[in-house]
Amino acid sequence: MIRFDQAYRTLAVGIAILAGFVDAIGFVESAGFFVSFMTGNSTRLAVGVAEGHRAALLAGSIIAIFVTGVVAGSLIGARAGRRRTPVVLLCVTLLLIVAALLRVADAGWVAILGLAFAMGVVNAAIEGSDGTVVGVTYMTGTLVQMGQKIANALRGEGDRRWRHHLGLWAGLAGGAVLGARTVLWSAPLAYGLAIALAAGLGARAMWMARQTP
Repeated sequence: MIRFDQAYRTLAVGIAILAGFVDAIGFVESAGFFVSFMTGNSTRLAVGVAEGHRAALLAGSIIAIFVTGVVAGSLIGARAGRRRTPVVLLCVTLLLIVAALLRVADAGWVAILGLAFAMGVVNAAIEGSDGTVVGVTYMTGTLVQMGQKIANALRGEGDRRWRHHLGLWAGLAGGAVLGARTVLWSAPLAYGLAIALAAGLGARAMWMARQTP
């Protein structure tokens, strides 16, 4: 996170908000599964296997679709080159539209898998000049780095970069609150807002790409 300039750090927070928002939709709609937080699904897979419960199959399917999305997003991003971020976000927007249409057609679990695929793709959106990619759908590593930098600050090393990691986590958590509140009120509205947010982030990324010489 700290290797990116301010504009891309802000965009990363926006994408984290989108990831939290969509993850909350998936969690509510699937009654307890995640579409962007694969650590949680891995635990559900393991517990499901131990109990001989069908939850293992559901969790495993979501994980497989998510990883496929990461692969697809990485390939798309590599091919897009300097337009990586807006192109990946455009793909995410289109995938969310497809998921919304599936939800309207009452294909609930297929729509959930569509959300997971989109969240896999979105992880390829931001890549630094050194090839470092910002993972925007999982926060364990972000929180660990934040804690380490807080420890540096407490030792008097003047490391204030923990605030960047806090912003990323807060974005995802805040997006999840908004997503949960919205989907509990109106699922179609929640899907629509997720699409609008992804499209807005894509437009912002396109503008940023055009400003880069």
